[in-house]
Amino acid sequence: MNLRLIAVFFTGVALISASAETQDQKAPTLDELVAKNIEAKGGADALRALKSLRSNGKLIVNEGQLQLAYAQTKKRPGEVRSEFSLQGMTAVQAYDGKEGWKISPFQGRKDPEKMSADDIKPLMEDAEIDGPLVDWKAKESTIEYLGREDVDGTSAYKIKVMRKNGDVSFVYLDPDHFLEIRILTQRVRHGAQEEVETDVSDYEKIGGVFVPFSVESGRKGDPDKQKIVIEKAEANVPVDDAIF
Repeated sequence: MNLRLIAVFFTGVALISASAETQDQKAPTLDELVAKNIEAKGGADALRALKSLRSNGKLIVNEGQLQLAYAQTKKRPGEVRSEFSLQGMTAVQAYDGKEGWKISPFQGRKDPEKMSADDIKPLMEDAEIDGPLVDWKAKESTIEYLGREDVDGTSAYKIKVMRKNGDVSFVYLDPDHFLEIRILTQRVRHGAQEEVETDVSDYEKIGGVFVPFSVESGRKGDPDKQKIVIEKAEANVPVDDAIF
């Protein structure tokens, strides 16, 4: 073999090895990613100090053709109430940490109805003020770092979260700011596998904590997704437990 070719070959191998070693050195650990996510949100102290969060805005559905007024209240340790209003009617979904109920006037049902264990699964996740990574051990979840994956042109950090109820969420963190940009949740509802993709963006600081003001979600692969646009948010407002 030509000596020059041999030299080029080994130089190339050395460069590839050095590049791989550099990438490995730069790759954060799972604990570091969680810590960076907490810090990016505002820090552990600010998160603990946020006891309730009230948001108002609009819900956009039917590929942008229909807008509803939107209001949501969250309260620790895991309560949430969401309202969707149009033409004098208001749909309600609420969860008090144990049970959920709903009012569905757009389906002709104006009295409160108890929600099934499967139907409250999205509410249980929505009730998390901090997101799925903060206090994951206390929530009895397990987490795993799966490397990086492209999210609409962004090489995001991908973390798998296995919740104690069996639901799985894949959390994608922005590589620069370490905030969630997408959450893909897999769950079984009414005997069928369901995949829900949620894109979050437009973070603003409320009560010392960064929260997303744009949340777009729907079944994975479905172009008709609903979008929530927050116009106003308030931290630590007084909340009566009776609303849940």
